Amino acid sequence: MLFVGDDWAEDHHDVEVQDEHGRAIRTARLSEGVDGMARFHELVAGFLPDDAKPSDVLVCIETDRGPWVRALVAAGYQVYGVNPKQAARHRELLSLSGAKSDKADAHTLADMVRTRRHQLRQVAADSDVAEAVKVVARAHQTLIWERTRHTLRLRAALRDYFPAALVAYHVLTLTGADALELLAKAPTPAAAAKLTLTQISAALKKARRRDIPAKATAIQQALRTDHLGQADVITGAYAATVRATVAILQTLNTEIRTLDGQVEAHFGQHPDAEVYLSQPGIGVILGARVLAEFGDATGRYADAKSRKNYAGTAPITRQSGRSKTVHARFIHNNRLVDALHMQAGAAILHDSGVRAYYDELRSREVGHNAALRQVGNRLVGILHGCLKNTTHYDQTTAWSHRTQPAAA
Repeated sequence: MLFVGDDWAEDHHDVEVQDEHGRAIRTARLSEGVDGMARFHELVAGFLPDDAKPSDVLVCIETDRGPWVRALVAAGYQVYGVNPKQAARHRELLSLSGAKSDKADAHTLADMVRTRRHQLRQVAADSDVAEAVKVVARAHQTLIWERTRHTLRLRAALRDYFPAALVAYHVLTLTGADALELLAKAPTPAAAAKLTLTQISAALKKARRRDIPAKATAIQQALRTDHLGQADVITGAYAATVRATVAILQTLNTEIRTLDGQVEAHFGQHPDAEVYLSQPGIGVILGARVLAEFGDATGRYADAKSRKNYAGTAPITRQSGRSKTVHARFIHNNRLVDALHMQAGAAILHDSGVRAYYDELRSREVGHNAALRQVGNRLVGILHGCLKNTTHYDQTTAWSHRTQPAAA
């Protein structure tokens, strides 16, 4: 077997090839792209016997995605994508001086896959459909996070020079199309006070609001109420920044709606889509996010426990002597944890089995967020069973182990 450490950069890869005894038999710097991949194949082929298989080559690299990794997996190599923190800890075992270089990092990765591959997770090849879902789902979620950031910036600016707008548009939310339209039209207190009921009503009607006359009247009154403000020159400067932020938010709203359709279209093409949609608390967007982060490679998760550990919903235990404590996992996939938390929050509202479990946790004085984590952990186990057996969620089957003891 050959063990290859691949320290990647944007335009090149430093690789080291080791034999089974840990001897470095070749080092090289390869360019990113087709030519570099061809040289990689030639490099490892020169040290393999004629009857060797591609799976006899184990590659360790600090990423699990990208065209280079996909090419390695497609070639049949065993590829292990490791966390940079794992590689840093292993480097400390090999050198206490703290010295670091690309060549040394390649040596560290090769030694790591040679000695500790049983502790590493092999990169599994997801289907092309799952990869496409990941691309659009992550882009959609990123745009939503960006919208939240810009909304908070907008709110901070309004609070500093135009607090009446926060009061007036509270019912519309600052991300609403009507609130953004009115702010773009009248970003200063003086201009907003001159807005007529007709102008306000037109914006509300365009956004398909209900009870337009009452809302328009309340907004106009709030905008014409006296509030503390800033000097005219400062107000003008704030208004310029608000116009720019409003334009960004309007663009984000448009692109998020566009990606909504893309997420739905790509997710609908996946064969497991119906299984995900059958789960409590999961719709198209959440289903796409969960599928994207879990992937669909066969055998990636040995059992439900492995999937829970990867999801970050399973707790960790710290024990030393007589001390034993249980903690939430703080090292996790943020995108996946966010989606599972939202699923648990929706599931307790629409599924009686999930709600009963949540109420039981709360009765034991478990906090709301901690209870949602435990609910999410249980739902991940249920999802694993449904995907393994290609069956839809069934409330009776999922929670039978809890209802039977209660009945007894």
